[in-house]
Amino acid sequence: MQATEEAIRSVVQEVLSQLNNKGGYGSASATTQTDGDWGVFRSVDQAVAAATAGQKQLLNATLADRAKALEIVRQICTSQADELGRMEMEETKIGRLDHKIEKLHLIKGIPGMEFMRTEAVSGDYGIGITEYAPFGVIGAITPVTHSLPTLACNFINMVASGNTLVVNPHPGGAKVACEGVRRFNKAIYQATGLQNLVTIVETPTLETADQIFNHRGVPLLCVTGGPGVARAALAAKKRAIVAGPGNPPVVVDETADIENAAQSIIAGAAYDNNLLCIGEKEVFAVESIFNELMSAMGRHGGYQLNDQQVTQLTALAFSPPTEPGGHAVLNRDLVGKDAAVLAGLIGVNVPPGTQLLYGETDTMNPFVPEEQMMPFVPFVRCRNADHGIELAKEFEHGFRHTSMIHSRNIETITKMGRIMDTTLFVQNGPCGAALGNGGEGYASFSIATPTGEGVTNPMTFTRFRRSTTVGHLRVI
Repeated sequence: MQATEEAIRSVVQEVLSQLNNKGGYGSASATTQTDGDWGVFRSVDQAVAAATAGQKQLLNATLADRAKALEIVRQICTSQADELGRMEMEETKIGRLDHKIEKLHLIKGIPGMEFMRTEAVSGDYGIGITEYAPFGVIGAITPVTHSLPTLACNFINMVASGNTLVVNPHPGGAKVACEGVRRFNKAIYQATGLQNLVTIVETPTLETADQIFNHRGVPLLCVTGGPGVARAALAAKKRAIVAGPGNPPVVVDETADIENAAQSIIAGAAYDNNLLCIGEKEVFAVESIFNELMSAMGRHGGYQLNDQQVTQLTALAFSPPTEPGGHAVLNRDLVGKDAAVLAGLIGVNVPPGTQLLYGETDTMNPFVPEEQMMPFVPFVRCRNADHGIELAKEFEHGFRHTSMIHSRNIETITKMGRIMDTTLFVQNGPCGAALGNGGEGYASFSIATPTGEGVTNPMTFTRFRRSTTVGHLRVI
């Protein structure tokens, strides 16, 4: 197996080198297709038809060619991470360039064909084999927060299990998503002859998303995005794997390693300016260590706002609800902006290298209940750990997405894990540890919480098939 993987990597590197030598991915001298712009189509019908043909071709190809396709996507994402990360940053204008680049490097760790398996049972009546088959063409919706990384992650997961995908990207990240599709498909065709393993709608809209949701040629949906698109996918008359909203809380009790807690909160909440759905969004810290924790945050790249400054920032970040009892209205112009930018808006100059703003609030502050995606984290005092867990449960809103605790008390950790019932539960580390970044496990950019699949992998996108041979093929 090792020799095969090395051979595949060698072929992929040669193909990518040839493409670059021919003038790059936009060059007219590169091999061209007669239909579509290397997987980029103007209409949903065209994109689905091409992906359908691509999936039939994929099923007739060798597993070695499938493995080459996956390796090509991994290598493009890593070898061209600087260029593509900058392209995404320039288009979306949210997050941090260093983390845009890092997220593309993380694609090399997305699970592929090694997750696929065949199961067999044998006995007096013969043998039964269970295999996991593809659905066909999967309709994928990708978010503006991680446009190309989510698309690449979905590609590896879905193509590994024999599917192709048609993508409706978020309009704010469509250009980089389309460029990624062109580069993937060109290199894959050059190496294997396979075409349109991924297709994409060039100008995505709500209407094109709805067309994918209801297209007869799309038997399965995978949606990664906000509450609105998640609700739309769940209302579709077909199976949907939905990565929905979250509002991940952190509890810090009196037994915690305070320095590690502060460092972890900043590492998670400041990552890409808190655009991660798993990112630490609010902290509930017990009274006895509250002040110590606040001081520690300042030693690890945080900057504490005073009460007046928190009030000023809150007024800029949120408008009052449009109806009684409704949600505060988030100022989307502030989403994903740097900590220094947010601070500057309220007249505060922060030291160079400041990654995160933080400050004490009560639970009435909109930063606590709302899933804001900016580098400010509210800290709320709690009487004790039980009170902190109670508040974490309330303000996670039952999304069952992600929660974190910093504690050395096994009973407290166990209690929170049972009460929160979240898909991801991290103890004594940053949120990214749940996805293999400093912790055990594998990565994905689609965490399916409302529909229960959790951290997606190739097996997520398969159908169970059993083949039974009666009376024969048991050879022992």
